[in-house]
This record gives sequence, C-alpha cells and structure tokens, in this order.
Amino acid sequence: MSKNYLMAVDAGTGSVRAVLFDLEGNQIGCSQQEWDHKEDPRYPGSMDFDWVYNWKLASGCIRDVISQTGIDPAEIAAVSTTCMREGLVMYDNQGKEIWACANVDARSNDEVVELINKDPELEKEVYLKTGQTYALGALPRILWIKNKMPEIYEKIDKVGMFNDWLIYKLTGVLAVEPSNGSTTGILDLQKRAWDPSIAQKCGLRSDIFSDVAECGTIIASVTEKGHEDTGLAVGTPVVTGGGDAQLGCIGVGVVNPGEAAIFGGSFWQYEFNTANGQTDPDCRVRVNCHAVPGVWQYEALAFKPGLVMRWFRDGFCEKEKELAKQTGQDPYDLMNKQAAKIPAGSYGMMCTFSDVMNFICWKHAAPTFTNFELDPARFNRYTFYRAILENTAMLAKGHMELVRESTGNIPKEVVFANGASKSDLWCQIVADVLGLPVKVPVVKEASALGAAIIAGYGVGIYSSISDAAKKLVKWDKVYEPNMENHAVYEEMYEPWHKVYAAQLELSNQKLTKNMWAAPGVGNGL
Repeated sequence: MSKNYLMAVDAGTGSVRAVLFDLEGNQIGCSQQEWDHKEDPRYPGSMDFDWVYNWKLASGCIRDVISQTGIDPAEIAAVSTTCMREGLVMYDNQGKEIWACANVDARSNDEVVELINKDPELEKEVYLKTGQTYALGALPRILWIKNKMPEIYEKIDKVGMFNDWLIYKLTGVLAVEPSNGSTTGILDLQKRAWDPSIAQKCGLRSDIFSDVAECGTIIASVTEKGHEDTGLAVGTPVVTGGGDAQLGCIGVGVVNPGEAAIFGGSFWQYEFNTANGQTDPDCRVRVNCHAVPGVWQYEALAFKPGLVMRWFRDGFCEKEKELAKQTGQDPYDLMNKQAAKIPAGSYGMMCTFSDVMNFICWKHAAPTFTNFELDPARFNRYTFYRAILENTAMLAKGHMELVRESTGNIPKEVVFANGASKSDLWCQIVADVLGLPVKVPVVKEASALGAAIIAGYGVGIYSSISDAAKKLVKWDKVYEPNMENHAVYEEMYEPWHKVYAAQLELSNQKLTKNMWAAPGVGNGL
C-alpha cells in the first residue's frame, strides 16, 4: 500500500492534538482536546501532569483523526511528536510513570534559592555550558522532588520530556532528543548530549538520564499496545521530533543559520539560528539546540503579550465585543481598525509590560501606561491599545539587538507566526519597528507541520529537513517596513528602555509589584 500521509502529535500547554498531513504539507485532518494541569493544594505554583487521563486524550485524538479522514492507517508513512518545552516525566525501573509536571509548574522557588546559596557562581557555569538558567530548567524541579518527595526521588530510573513520553506510549522505547532535552539545563550544547556532572554539582543523581537520539531519527515503530490505544498500524515508523518552538521554526522554514522567526501568542519568542552552540557571556539570552542537527538557536522570550491583549479586550472593549457578536466579526479586528488611525508612536505614550530578557536575573516591572495626556480625542482606548502593540514590537527589537550583541548577526528578514500574525496592524508595526520585511506563512500554527516534516525526513521521503521546509512552507503576506514610521520608533526606542528601567527600579524597591519574576529572583537574589 502506498504511503501518502504523515502524522504529527502535538502536546501543548493547553491542549493536545493529532494532525494529519499529505506529503505536500497540506493539512488533511486534525483532532484536538483541551487539557489542564491541576495544582496540588499542598504546593503553591505546582502544575501536575495526569499521564493516565492525558494519554487517553492524546490517543483519542490519534484515533479520531484517522476516523475523521477515513484513511487506512497503513497509509501513514511515519509519525513524529512535538510538545511544550520544560515539562518533565519521571519513570521507575519498570518503565512506569511515577511523577510529571507541566512546563508552567512553578513550585521550586525554595530550591532555586537553595542552589544559589549553595554556590552563587554555579548558575552561570551551568548556563555557559547548557544555555539554560534555573528560571525554566529541570534542575530545581528535580531537587524539589528530592527535598519534598524523597520516596519518589529514590524510585526514579529515567527522566524524559513530553514529546518523548508520547513516543514511549506508542513504541515502548524512551529516548530524549536534543532540542527539548537542551531546555533542561543538563545537556551539553556543543555535544548535544547529557552532562551528568551538572546534576552532581547540584547534589542530584547522575544515573537517571535516558538515551539521546538526534531529531529526525527513527527511534522505533508502533507496537501492538500502541495500535490498540491509537488505531495506528503496527510497525508504523516513529521518528524523534522536538520542542514546539524548534519544530515551529521548521514549519515556517527557519532552518538555516542566520534565519529568524518571531512566534506571537500568549508569550512571544524570538528565535535566531546559529551554526554553533556558543552562549552569551552575560547569560542574558537562552540558547537551545535546534531540531535541525548541526544548528542551534538563540531564544529570547517575552512574557504575556497575548494575555495583555486579552486583558485589554475584556476589560475595556465591551463595545467591540458586543458588536463582534452581532456582526460575526473578531473583536480584535474592530479594535485594529480603529487603532490603525492612531499615528505611529501613539502620540508619545508608552507602556511597560514584559521586559527585554535577562535570563540570569529575569523579572518584569509592574504593568504601566505613561506619558499620556488628559485629551480624550487623542488618548482614548484605541491609543492605549496601539501602545500595547507597539510595546511588544519594541520588545522584539530589544531581543533582536540582544542576540546581535551576542552573535554579531542580525537577520535580513523575519518570519512572524502564531496568533498575533493574524493581525495586519501588528504585523505592520513589527515590520516598522524592526525596519525589516516581515513574512507571514499560510500555516501560522506551525509546530505540527514541523513534526510532519521531521517524520518525512526520518523515513527518507524528504532528502533534508531544510529542503523539505523550503518546499512545503507557503507564504501568505510580506509586510515591508514604512521607513517614516521606522524613524519614529527609532527615536522612541531608547526613551522606552529608560522608562522601563525606571519602572523596574520601583519594583526593585518594592513600591510596585513585579508582573513576573523567575523563581528565586523574587526573593531579592
């Protein structure tokens, strides 16, 4: 039977989905289920992952998309997986899951403080070798298990990530791949392999790490148990995938050194590809392995831009929400239409939400609007709304400059994807602030397409990941920068930086409350 399809299984923070593609990258079917992660009331900030119920959801999505599309499962050439980064799954020596947490888990504040007090220089040492700090990595979480659940800690035989867990459920084989594995802070960037000495320096066991299999490797095939759970054909090849941002880059064609993407959603990520795993001497920006072997990524994260937009819509734009219900439009489209009438620079008004990333000491000032006048004709809700759009674009520029300082390079153009790229106004503002062309792909939610490309590469359908991405990714629009607007934003950029620094100092003095601070940093460390 001919092999006409590729399947991606994508475990996100808020949902899991199975997506079926043809060999030209066209989406044939998708089944999605929302999931959530319960807080253990004993441990504030915890986000436990229910592996039993969530596998029922994941396997149900696979079975459902096969049923939806009416294909013969034997036509699926390969399956691969992607997921939220940083989520962890622990297994005992029988291969059974014994503990798991989602990426949004924030229970290990005390352990970050413990690690910093034990050796104030260790975090920098870890960063320079792994590209990670304690802010998002696995080290404090594993230490938390040792401190708070020693009976679980003693039973740990292997540690894995969620995309590896999905493959394990399909095949019975567990192996970590470098793109997501590198987000743990225990993987040597240059070698793309575990460095157990890092765990030892943190007082942790060094014998709990799964094998490492490079992205795009056939790791195993679907077992009889995998078939029973999902409906996939026994023997279907399963290919190691990668983290959602890395596979998202593949899904928008950002696969070679010097290329860059911005993913705009609840959080914004600036991804810049490099040909080496060198880190920033000042530890300001994250560095990960790309899912393309031999390529790495500088990653700068902006917290909550999409959530800020939702807050402003729900708190101040009831009129637009009501009109949207009546007309069947998106309230954001109505807001954008009015905000487009506000001149670039929002009459000089600025706001502070997320700051430019400083990975080693990561915190944000209190949310603030400033420099507006009591003139409702100019400073109305649409001006405030446009200022939010401009603030996030300023962040993107700050992250691009941060990576340029570390690498000496800046891209010639930027790919813009995910939910924010659906806004023509936001796309144009990003182009104007950066002074670069902004390309928006047809497939804006691209991680699943990236997983499909990886799957096809693994089984030899595509000769290279790069060639496949360039062939399959299709473009919706290209936004050229308005250089007059760019000049306005260039003049605003340094004042905006200084305003943010002043607002952050107010939070440092405990006069205002940080919008967010990394574990341990909120303790004044």
